[in-house]
Amino acid sequence: MTEAQTEQAVTQATGVLLTDGAAAKVKALLDQEGRDDLALRVAVQPGGCSGLRYQLFFDERQLDGDVVAEFDGVNVVTDRMSAPYLKGASIDFVDTIEKQGFTIDNPNATGSCACGDSFN
Repeated sequence: MTEAQTEQAVTQATGVLLTDGAAAKVKALLDQEGRDDLALRVAVQPGGCSGLRYQLFFDERQLDGDVVAEFDGVNVVTDRMSAPYLKGASIDFVDTIEKQGFTIDNPNATGSCACGDSFN
C-alpha cells in the first residue's frame, strides 16, 4: 500500500487527518505546556458567518462516542455529533509570511466565508 493509499484509508477510518506538519506543531505546543495527557479535540459548533464553525482545542476528557485517532504520537478526538461534518477533513499547519495557524480542508463544506473558520 502506498503512503497516499494508507493516508486515505486512515482518513476514511477516523474521519479526520492530521498532517505531519500539524502533528509536529501540536506536539510542540503540548511540550510547551508540559502535558502529555491532552488530546487535540476537533469539533463543529453552530455559529460563525456561514452557520457552522470549527473549534480546535486541547482536552483531557474523553466523551462517550468520541472518535479517537493517533497521528505521529498526537491523539485527535472528535465527538460523535461533529464526526459526520469532519469525515475526510485534513488539518494542516501553515507558517508563511502571510499566515500562521491551523487550516482545515473539509470536503463536506459546501461554502465558507473569508475568515476560514466558518462553513456550511
